[in-house]
Amino acid sequence: MSTLSTGGGSTASDGIAVRAGTAGSAGNAGNAENAENAATGPPAPAGPRARPRIPALRDLVHLVRMPAALSVPGDVVAGAAAAGVLGRRTAGLATASVCLYWAGMAANDWADRHVDAVERPERPIPAGRVSPGAALALAAGLTAAGVSAAALAGGRRAAAVAGALATAVWAYDTAAKGTAAGPPAMALCRVLDVLLGAAPSARPARALPGALAVGAHTYLLTTLSRHEVSGTGQRLPAGTLAATLALAAGVARRPAGVRAALAAWYAGRFGLAQARAVAEPSAGNIRAAVGTGIVALPALQGALTAAAGAPRAGLAVAAAEPLGRVLAAKVSPT
Repeated sequence: MSTLSTGGGSTASDGIAVRAGTAGSAGNAGNAENAENAATGPPAPAGPRARPRIPALRDLVHLVRMPAALSVPGDVVAGAAAAGVLGRRTAGLATASVCLYWAGMAANDWADRHVDAVERPERPIPAGRVSPGAALALAAGLTAAGVSAAALAGGRRAAAVAGALATAVWAYDTAAKGTAAGPPAMALCRVLDVLLGAAPSARPARALPGALAVGAHTYLLTTLSRHEVSGTGQRLPAGTLAATLALAAGVARRPAGVRAALAAWYAGRFGLAQARAVAEPSAGNIRAAVGTGIVALPALQGALTAAAGAPRAGLAVAAAEPLGRVLAAKVSPT
């Protein structure tokens, strides 16, 4: 507001008169201020801006849910085994997959920072341990690293699949999550992750059945994860439990061998956690079931790898499950 509108009925001439009448007193005040400055010296210059705080490594570990990445290399191994290209390039593609997974986790927390401030204030961003800008920069850097690693390990086709996977990950985190498209979008990410392992093959479609199995598991897991905070009724965990058992039976096929043993291991671990959620569908039990589903995924990936004719590689993949279980007690995978 201008001086013309102050003082109720003042006019423009009133304002001019006030300023003219105070000129002398303003001059006296200025002389006093000059004298004070002469005695005390000029004000000290402002100090340099504080540098942004660098997040601690422990906080970044929690941000990207680092141990949960043990569930990722098995996608690539299963895809490579199914397509007949399991070999030296698989390690590089698995590295790319882990980078993209961590990128998605960082982007997820960046996108969810306002919701987490209310629902999960202990997460690194709302707790003030990692800034939103740092989380976003980390997500972008890991995305670039993942696509680059895929290109180096598997060539153009692998780079194209990794690019599609990165796009799907960011689309889920920034748009699809929280909508009806959320579970299928997340399932698509895992399908593409399995196909990334098969990308160097001339017949990558051979990995599609295994990719769809991993995608089905991910769909069930994502559907459950929507109720980690609020809990749900018994119908949802009962439905995901039935689907989990059917998926394991379909992968096992025959009741003997490494393939069947690993499928049973997967069904037992994930199924038992869901059974507890059926008995008491509280938020804590739902979250525990989701965490178990993440950690138990290597057993399913191992069964798929064994089914493709690589039982030793399948056992190696499944060995990540007990390690993931131990680490999940220290860093939440959800």
